[in-house]
Amino acid sequence: MGKTILKVQDLTARYGPIQVLHGINLQVSEGEIVSLLGANGAGKTTLLNCICGLHSAKEGTVEFDGQEITRIPAEKVVRQGMAHVPERRQIFSTLSVEDNLWLGASHRMREAGKQVILQEIDQIYQRFPILRERKRQMGGTLSGGQQQMLAIGRALLSKPKLLLLDEPSLGLAPLIAKEILQIVQEIRDQWGTTVLLVEQNAIGALAVSDRAYVLQTGTVMLEGTAKEIVSDSRVQSAYLGKAHA
Repeated sequence: MGKTILKVQDLTARYGPIQVLHGINLQVSEGEIVSLLGANGAGKTTLLNCICGLHSAKEGTVEFDGQEITRIPAEKVVRQGMAHVPERRQIFSTLSVEDNLWLGASHRMREAGKQVILQEIDQIYQRFPILRERKRQMGGTLSGGQQQMLAIGRALLSKPKLLLLDEPSLGLAPLIAKEILQIVQEIRDQWGTTVLLVEQNAIGALAVSDRAYVLQTGTVMLEGTAKEIVSDSRVQSAYLGKAHA
């Protein structure tokens, strides 16, 4: 296992008077795929938003690549090497596929140069051939699965050390959802990108993950390797649709 790239300690978060996260502790090492599992309302998306700077933590700390980033604005977190693909993708529906991809690399343009970015966009097209075929289409005209590929491709163009994925299979047909989760594994295996994955499809997420944390009403109920989590009777009952033995 590589060095710790993300460390969350005693993190709490609120929406107004309602406390959503209660002292969350987790860590992710370089080269891992780590899943956050849990029912709707467990606090998974809030936790991702606190990590990437979209929501302010009330207490606790977030360390990324050796630096505390707890209250750093989201745009600065991106520049430090973290990318976030939010729930429901949030691509720019009135821009072309290619323009969406260019935006993913926009903060690197001055340093990397146009030619390097063009080569990197071509690498995205090689991985997602359908995006090359549709590169002049408006993002909003793509299917849900194609939009998710575009959102992932756009995030990869920021050259992240850590990729946060929030419900990438949400609303997709089962075969497409399976393909998207396989892509998550390829991102780690072929691109070397560390991934923190929020996913309600527990079976699919655990199949591609090294480790997982199970959240319940804003607390970590369980943590362990994917094999340990998938064999836990509480997880089988609550998330995998199996009754207690």
